[in-house]
Amino acid sequence: MKSLYPPIEPYSVHHVGVGNGHAVYVEECGNPEGIPAVFLHGGPGSGCRSHHRSFFDPERYRAILVDQRGCGRSTPHGRLRNNTTRHLLGDLESIRACLNIPKWLIFGGSWGAALALLYAQAHPERVSGLVLRGSFLARKRDVDWFVRDGASRFYPEDWQRFIDNFSPKERTNPVGAARRRVNGADELEQRRMARAWWLWSTRVTLGDAFNPPDDESLPVDALSQCRIELHYAAARYFLREGQILEDCPKIAHIPAIIVHGRQDRVCPPEAAWLLHRALPRSELKILPNSGHIAQGEEMIDALVTALETLTGRLSA
Repeated sequence: MKSLYPPIEPYSVHHVGVGNGHAVYVEECGNPEGIPAVFLHGGPGSGCRSHHRSFFDPERYRAILVDQRGCGRSTPHGRLRNNTTRHLLGDLESIRACLNIPKWLIFGGSWGAALALLYAQAHPERVSGLVLRGSFLARKRDVDWFVRDGASRFYPEDWQRFIDNFSPKERTNPVGAARRRVNGADELEQRRMARAWWLWSTRVTLGDAFNPPDDESLPVDALSQCRIELHYAAARYFLREGQILEDCPKIAHIPAIIVHGRQDRVCPPEAAWLLHRALPRSELKILPNSGHIAQGEEMIDALVTALETLTGRLSA
């Protein structure tokens, strides 16, 4: 079974100005002469972590990790203005041009998988391959699964605690209600709502492995991450309904490996199956014991293997 490569540090760090006062944090790791590959984190609103570098063979890949606009180490942190899917796609093109990369492989998970697909559909000539984990298709039904009827059936007690934060009228649109509160004038209410959203989303993501704190604490950056996540969800990710699947014919020629956990409660495996059908030349790997996040021996083995498989093809 394959594991992550040893920890490494970036050999170069950039803050790429992308307009409207935004600067995007970018780091390069591994081999400067290697196969270019960009890592797209999930959320929207999270950011890259040091262990994300270790998915890539440092001798064969020039790995580029990007904190998306407003996220992680990008500045201004948490800004919602001029922060849409169109902006994120433009940022990736600016970064690619800045780093003088003709084509790159894209490795994206969850929202990062959606962004990878959207970028490839917009710039198919710039993409050498795709590795997609926990694919999110950004449809209304995908959001409804998370905040209406779906995940709530697996964790009814956690769902009740979450939905109790809303009035009967607000419960018809909890995303919109939560977004209003985390951006409201009451700072205490901002934190209270962000904590409720964090508790629910973390339970769905981690399942029984999540042990909520007994106090009223909130992780660092959880408020800003919540704001960005709700900003995108309330706007339906700034996409037309069904856009990702409809536009898959544009990228049917690009090598793609789709990895998905059977136990994924955030993005049910149906998404991976539909994506595979829309990309008939793709490879689909459903992992029986894995969930949504990129952890655990089975998931890490599958992702490292997927990158190695594409490495072989690209080298050939």
